[in-house]
Amino acid sequence: MLADAIRSEAYRFGKNRMTVFWSLLFIPVLFAIGGVIYHLVTKARTAEMATKLNLPATMGLEPVNLAGDLMNGAGAAANGAILVFMLVAAATLYAGDYRWETWRLITARNSRINLVLGKLITFALLAVVAMVLFMVAGILFGVSQAIVFERPLSFSFEAGEPGKIALLVGLSWVRIIQYAMVALLTAAITRSLLATLFVPVVLGFAQSLIGGPGLPLLGWAPTDWAAQLTLPGLAFDTLKAAVMAEPAAPPAPDGLALKAAVSLTLWTLVPLALALAWFQRQDLSKE
Repeated sequence: MLADAIRSEAYRFGKNRMTVFWSLLFIPVLFAIGGVIYHLVTKARTAEMATKLNLPATMGLEPVNLAGDLMNGAGAAANGAILVFMLVAAATLYAGDYRWETWRLITARNSRINLVLGKLITFALLAVVAMVLFMVAGILFGVSQAIVFERPLSFSFEAGEPGKIALLVGLSWVRIIQYAMVALLTAAITRSLLATLFVPVVLGFAQSLIGGPGLPLLGWAPTDWAAQLTLPGLAFDTLKAAVMAEPAAPPAPDGLALKAAVSLTLWTLVPLALALAWFQRQDLSKE
């Protein structure tokens, strides 16, 4: 029955072409096209500066390493733009049945928990698609750089980089799901598509303020339990920094990675548990 819920949610989502475009395709396409424009502008300015400084024409012709672009794409796969635009998919999945008053039609065919988990698993699969598309856009960024600057292409990893890419992809996937958990809880409480879309953005903006000028005002250090538990974005950055740390880098404070892991776990599981508990008690006879 859970598999039926996943198939139905994926089918319905795939038929909504506008949602597919804005949640999955817009950012990768924008990044790829923006990369071409960036390289063209950079080439024009570089040629102008080289002429003024009488630099050799052969400078800057080293190969473009696409493995580095893959690493950068994995590290940025849960950037702010991806998080915000994936909320379009989250709002459609989590609050769409409230908006179109179809809950009463589908709850007769499956259990409530399966229906919610079907939406959640579908979103998790969409997050994988979004990350893959963004990483492909990162590769296209490097390819366009090679074409514009007439540089050769290469693909070589340094020691440990494949493992780091795998860890970054997994960590980014968790972050996207965690960010959308607020949308799931909001949908269950408010039954509103717009609230589901905007409440996580407002909460994320408030957390970014706390994580910037707010930390000194509150007397928190970024390594404190309070900061890590309050700011899942900070926890994500902490774990990402731990993955990217070089062997010769100074060690992180003891227990910092544990604090960050606990924070991301709580920000993922607590909203899910609250949303399931709330949804189980709802009267959906008119929804």
